[in-house]
Amino acid sequence: MDSESRLNVVVAGGGVAGLEALLALRDIAGERVDLTLLEPAGEFAFRPMATAEAFGRGMGQRIRMARIASDVGARLLHVQLTGVDEERRLALVDDGEPVPFDALLIAVGATSEPVYRRAVTWTPETDPEVFGGLRRDIEEGYAKSVAFVVPPRVAWPLPAYELAMMTATAAAGMGQDDVQVSVVTPEQAPLEMFGTNGSAAVRADLDDAGVTVETGAYVEEREDEPGFVLQPGSRPLEARRVVALPRAAAPALQGVAADSDGFIRTDRYGNVVGSERVWAAGDAIAVPVKQGGLAAQQADASAESIAAFAGAGVEPQPFRPVLRGMLLTGRGREWLRAEAAGGGGEAEAARHALWWPPTKVAGRYLAPYLHAIAGGKAGERPIPPPGKPVELDLERELSAAADALHLPA
Repeated sequence: MDSESRLNVVVAGGGVAGLEALLALRDIAGERVDLTLLEPAGEFAFRPMATAEAFGRGMGQRIRMARIASDVGARLLHVQLTGVDEERRLALVDDGEPVPFDALLIAVGATSEPVYRRAVTWTPETDPEVFGGLRRDIEEGYAKSVAFVVPPRVAWPLPAYELAMMTATAAAGMGQDDVQVSVVTPEQAPLEMFGTNGSAAVRADLDDAGVTVETGAYVEEREDEPGFVLQPGSRPLEARRVVALPRAAAPALQGVAADSDGFIRTDRYGNVVGSERVWAAGDAIAVPVKQGGLAAQQADASAESIAAFAGAGVEPQPFRPVLRGMLLTGRGREWLRAEAAGGGGEAEAARHALWWPPTKVAGRYLAPYLHAIAGGKAGERPIPPPGKPVELDLERELSAAADALHLPA
């Protein structure tokens, strides 16, 4: 197909959703599309492993954005999307001329903002600094109590549980057996989004690590009072150190339909409300749970819709969320899975992997791509862990990624 007849697809954002969409589009739409990636960063940093790094439990991958663009056959522009002029089919950027498109996928993610002034706010970017200081305070005996707080309206509470269990285990390993570690959450049960079985498994992990949980509670910070107040009951939060998760903050994009908080409104196929040629996926869209695996699923739905728009013989499937969480516990891992909508039964929880490759983000294309770069051979069928394989068909998904990248199967 000559270049003039190809659909000019621009993907704004080189995070999980953007990269999953690029890989999916190259596989599904093939030569029907020309791809352009807008991403100001020079590297893709796999942020879901940030909690592990401070405790020596793993390292996040870093991959040059230029390599990724080359692998999927995309043009790379180091610019940030600032808005959309759909009438003229232009992506507005922070540096240089607007970028023309036939179809635009917005996958710019969200930023984070602190909820409390006097608490330490954890983010993947601040993790080494936050936990370097906290570990020193624990080892030297200054911090005998640590509370990890999930504020109301936090889109993904799982890191608080990981950080609490790994902190408690690290303290015990330092000989500081009297450190009290707790989690405060407005959830009615630990990680309640994973259902009764999932929550029970998490609570057992917390008990094993010696972490207490206050559920159905939230923390207030008052201007005229020191410390923090637990509600309901107006009780003081008894903790020497308080570490809170941040809230997601929406990107400020002009010309895009958004809710009252600024998050992009889409349908179940990723189409931005009121737009014919603009799609969106990932943390920038208006969904209550923001997590890498869900972002990848949203990207797949958008990619199929765009591929069909380009004339590919594919029937787009709507976004049907399946929650998958790999929880780092005190010393091991807990694998959690639940149908988030249209329920397919009770959630699963296991000590062995429930999907493959066993990564933090179970993207159909991104997971095998990262597996290949990390040392696995793209297209090979790894030896699966014991237990029931869930969601990802190893032969179909890994070979699809190999085909998309033109790598040997």
